[in-house]
Amino acid sequence: MANGILVVDDAAFMRMMIKDVLSKNGYEILGEAENGQKAIEKYKELNPDLVIMDITMPEVDGIQAVKEIKKIDGNAKIIMCSAMGQQAMVIESIQAGARDFIVKPFQADRVVEAVKKVIG
Repeated sequence: MANGILVVDDAAFMRMMIKDVLSKNGYEILGEAENGQKAIEKYKELNPDLVIMDITMPEVDGIQAVKEIKKIDGNAKIIMCSAMGQQAMVIESIQAGARDFIVKPFQADRVVEAVKKVIG
């Protein structure tokens, strides 16, 4: 069975790239969101196996969204995306409950490796 993934990034281009990489590797994209608030709503609606989430977004950032999603589902599996130089935010997101992180601009194999590590 394909694993359902929710892709969250405020940049449509980044969502498209992530979805493309994952689809080519046999993963199912359940949905996408452009900010943390929408990510929380979509998580409740779709109950994905995994969320790939940007840290820096308008309205509700990725770290806050991780905390909210973890309140809804303590077993939620989340991988964060961050640009170079956001190490403090990456650490904060891991402490909030994220399982792994991918640095942008990312390599396709690193995205797949992180997903396999987190959901098998």
